[in-house]
Amino acid sequence: MSAKYKFLEPYTFKNGVKVKNRIAIPPMTEASAFEEGSVTRDEIRYFRIHGGGAGLFISPVANVSEDGKGFEGELSVTDDRFLPGLTKMASAMKENGAKAILQIFHAGRMSNSHVLRGTQPVSASAVAALRPNAEVPRELTNDEIEQIIVDFGEATRRAIQAGFDGIELHGANTYLLQQFFSPHSNRRTDKWGGSVEKRMTFALEVIKRVHETVEKYANRPFIVGYRISPEEIEEPGIRMADTLQFIDVLAEQPIDYLHVSMGYVWRTSLNDKSDKEPLIKKIQKQVNGRLPLISVGSVETPADAEKVVDAGIDFVAIGRESLREPQWVQKVETNDEDSIRYTISTRDLDELGITPSMWNFLTVRLKSAMHISNQPDYDKDQFDKKLAPHEGA
Repeated sequence: MSAKYKFLEPYTFKNGVKVKNRIAIPPMTEASAFEEGSVTRDEIRYFRIHGGGAGLFISPVANVSEDGKGFEGELSVTDDRFLPGLTKMASAMKENGAKAILQIFHAGRMSNSHVLRGTQPVSASAVAALRPNAEVPRELTNDEIEQIIVDFGEATRRAIQAGFDGIELHGANTYLLQQFFSPHSNRRTDKWGGSVEKRMTFALEVIKRVHETVEKYANRPFIVGYRISPEEIEEPGIRMADTLQFIDVLAEQPIDYLHVSMGYVWRTSLNDKSDKEPLIKKIQKQVNGRLPLISVGSVETPADAEKVVDAGIDFVAIGRESLREPQWVQKVETNDEDSIRYTISTRDLDELGITPSMWNFLTVRLKSAMHISNQPDYDKDQFDKKLAPHEGA
């Protein structure tokens, strides 16, 4: 085994869970579940192939409420009837020694009445997202908010019973947890909105419920992570000062890690172009060692990954590159880095367990979404070259 990289060193969480290395596979949409949210055989095969040698394997997102579905082919954890499939999924993800984390969410306004089969999307407030064809959501009532909190708890129970090693609360990428924190999507004046502190309430209540569920049902140490997006470009929207205040509170909650969602790990502010300090460094200072961090975004080579760990960040997530090379960690461990592949040909898809629906999502929908969001770190030419070259490239 190669000993030259720090990211190959094990890590032990404060709750005693030992992870074999510092590499994480981040949650990546594979759009391959059955229409009603059940796990498919294709997905099980995909998880077996892509578990690879990573220490943490975070699943594609699963919705906790019937009206929380965000897209077709999405996993569901809304009912006990999904437990047999989720159990197979957890087993497949753990097959190569990774810790299996189930990411859970409610899409909120980032859905539509087509996906929800005629039901209007819901959110903190009746404010549409700033994207083409976005529908105006219905504002959630207090009772409905309380029920969604219960739903997060029930989803956590199912994750425990299915054999997952943890869950990740998806508070990033403009979904419902973020919608409550954002002054763009949350215009409420009750206990769920208004000041920065009040806009934290929903997330904190979800964390509280999840923690209570773990205490009640887990017969083993169980990881709870939280994923966050640092900024929004909307006006009004989340700014870095808000996020740092939120992170200061999150660091004192019963969670085991903070996962920072960005397209480029060293990205600087979207809103203050004069500030050249990477956002991950600001977050690292604010956390001040109270929580382990996972950082993600355009990490491809072993040198890229080592730079992140060298900066004192606990875990480095490898996303698109893990799709291209499921054996990335093993090849690094055996000093076989020269054989790591950094491109995908369409002839590789079956070998990689990438279904046609996932390939369509990656090559069409993701490009469209990234274009719409106007992310400055999105390089379309690089995306095309690295992820989706033409047949035979």
